[in-house]
Amino acid sequence: MKIAINILAAITGLVMLFFLSGALYTIDQTQQVVITQFGQPIGRPITEAGLHFKIPFIRQANYFDKRLLQWDGNPNQIPTKDKRYIWVDTTARWKIIDALRFMQSVTNEMGAHARLDDIVDSATRDYITSHNLVEVVRNSNRLVKEGVFNREDEIKASDEALETISVGRNAITRGILKQASKIVPQYGIELVDLRIKRINYVKDVRNKVYERMISERKRAAEKYRSEGQGKKREVEGQIVKELKQIESEAYKKSQKIKGEADAKSIVIYAEAYNRDPEFYSFLKTLDTYKNTIDGKTTIIFSPDNEYLEFFNSTK
Repeated sequence: MKIAINILAAITGLVMLFFLSGALYTIDQTQQVVITQFGQPIGRPITEAGLHFKIPFIRQANYFDKRLLQWDGNPNQIPTKDKRYIWVDTTARWKIIDALRFMQSVTNEMGAHARLDDIVDSATRDYITSHNLVEVVRNSNRLVKEGVFNREDEIKASDEALETISVGRNAITRGILKQASKIVPQYGIELVDLRIKRINYVKDVRNKVYERMISERKRAAEKYRSEGQGKKREVEGQIVKELKQIESEAYKKSQKIKGEADAKSIVIYAEAYNRDPEFYSFLKTLDTYKNTIDGKTTIIFSPDNEYLEFFNSTK
């Protein structure tokens, strides 16, 4: 029993010695390891997570990240093709795809950032200097997404209001990424994405840019106002046209109704006259008196005037 305890203690001691000496090491899901012996790499990088064994004291495990890593460049003052100086600040996402080559070429992430500084900044400078300022700060010839009347047609740079854009900021960014991506694989790196994080104008350029922006917006506003006035006149013209049409139809209907009413009244009058001509004549004469004589009217007639027929009648 004592011997078994001693053997177990010895095994435990050896395991602890292995751990303490670095014979056993673990790799996380987010890591990859390059084993070196006296500073020289041994074999291919180990990327499988779990518990691994190496010769203690002689070999060393060098850990590298497998996740996406961030790189932020320093703002650089770069002249555009039209000789306007701007501050360009870029950022990128990258990862280690070949840990062995990465370790041999740049050693660690700090060295990788130094190489990315040179590569990305150089590609950025090449593309910025070969394009005008408007290409760098804008993506398309579109000034605004929606017009005043919510129309699909937009203000294009072909108009006098805007400068023509043939490439745009997105395409320039993709070009910088493509150029830099051709170089970084020799360092065991892959550039996953790149963005122009910020563009600042130097003071002289900033004032000119603001003036041009104001001018562009004013021209766009005038264009919208002109379109609005045209639309207004079109609507007003349509209203007048519809109003005249309605009035014409109404007048036509009213005249028709009046004509029908006059015809009916004539028929009624004719029937009434035929039934009692004298009574009809009496009523019409009374209507004449009512329409021609009031309290302020003075009329002088001879006694035998026909107008006074019913005044002189003794019947």
